[in-house]
Amino acid sequence: MKHLLSILFLFLAVSFQLSAQSPEKISYQAIIRARDNSLLINSNVSLKIIIHQGAANGIAVYQENHSVTSNNNGLVSLEIGTGINVTGTFNTIPWQNGSYFIETQVDIAGGTNYNIVGVTQLLSVPYALHSKTADRLVGSTTTNNSNATIIPFSNSRNVASADINNTIECTTSATLTLTSGFASMIIGDTINLEAHNGAVLTIVPSSGVTINYNFVNAIFTGATGNVRFGFLRKSGTNSYIISGQ
Repeated sequence: MKHLLSILFLFLAVSFQLSAQSPEKISYQAIIRARDNSLLINSNVSLKIIIHQGAANGIAVYQENHSVTSNNNGLVSLEIGTGINVTGTFNTIPWQNGSYFIETQVDIAGGTNYNIVGVTQLLSVPYALHSKTADRLVGSTTTNNSNATIIPFSNSRNVASADINNTIECTTSATLTLTSGFASMIIGDTINLEAHNGAVLTIVPSSGVTINYNFVNAIFTGATGNVRFGFLRKSGTNSYIISGQ
């Protein structure tokens, strides 16, 4: 059987809403054509969607599969974020961390013999999705009116779910350990750090965890009669960015 080449014309539109009942998703439409430029009409088509971070061949942060049927005009429609998940979690993609690209693979026979069709850079789409991340980080007047909780910290311990998006107040020298695979804290979550009145707050990465791309400790020393402030943000599965040292 003569192999057919699928040609996609991509149309991306935001259908994300800041509602607890509405899923995050990106509407996606494609026109499927054969090698002879004829429309592939009323046919079952399989598509693999891969989202890359940073570059067209960058790290794949999310992948899902779809089975759809083209219409009389060869058009297929789907919603990225609602397919059969393969890797990653769509609603935790850190849209604020650089540019993103969508790689599309397709099997025009509806199977799993995918052919790479192309890669398209996302431009304005992530910004609407990023707005939810921003609301979670700094609070939204319509969805989040709570203030950060001050958590006393005088005994060394591991990072805990109660620390997330709150403030650790270190008044006696102690160590906070960032444990590997700390799933309660998702990418983009933060912790405010305070070392008071001569106390030393040390942030230690456990095995496999990096701080500012290294495996070294972060140390905050509060001067007598003063406070040393810092900021911790989760940037990857086992990586954190800390400022203010």
